[in-house]
Amino acid sequence: MTALPISDEMLKAQAQAVAECLLARGQTMVAAESCTGGWIAKVLTDIAGSSQWFECGVVAYSYEAKEALLGVRPQTLERTGAVSQETVVEMVSGALARYGASVAVAVTGVAGPSGGTTDKPVGTVWVGWKRRGGYARAELFHFDGDREAVRRQTVAAALDGVRRILTS
Repeated sequence: MTALPISDEMLKAQAQAVAECLLARGQTMVAAESCTGGWIAKVLTDIAGSSQWFECGVVAYSYEAKEALLGVRPQTLERTGAVSQETVVEMVSGALARYGASVAVAVTGVAGPSGGTTDKPVGTVWVGWKRRGGYARAELFHFDGDREAVRRQTVAAALDGVRRILTS
């Protein structure tokens, strides 16, 4: 996938769309972030009044943090690593269970410039979404660009997915 020029204005518009969906439905959300380092929470809380619909953001970078803060099982991390469908599903499920929101999003990936492998090159990102009472959905992305470009594309994909599940 070619790096998309994701501007701050685009992210702000996506965050606003998510906010409007959550407010209209009387719902709240939580974000569990690894490779984005809190960027999803940042763009959401840049919106005045976000405390009405945003519960919290968890930045869980290390294996230990993913286990302690989100309930990711050590055996999952040992078997599949931090950047996997299994891990993002456990991250999003744990965030929803632990922090009481209506919907959750989770992201984990290799933003670069180092850390990539043959199986998981730089730009490999898993995003997961889950509604309370529903099943977790996860999607694999392969983003191009430098670290910031990968992270921006991840935030955009995560927010777009939240908007989609809220309007489906």
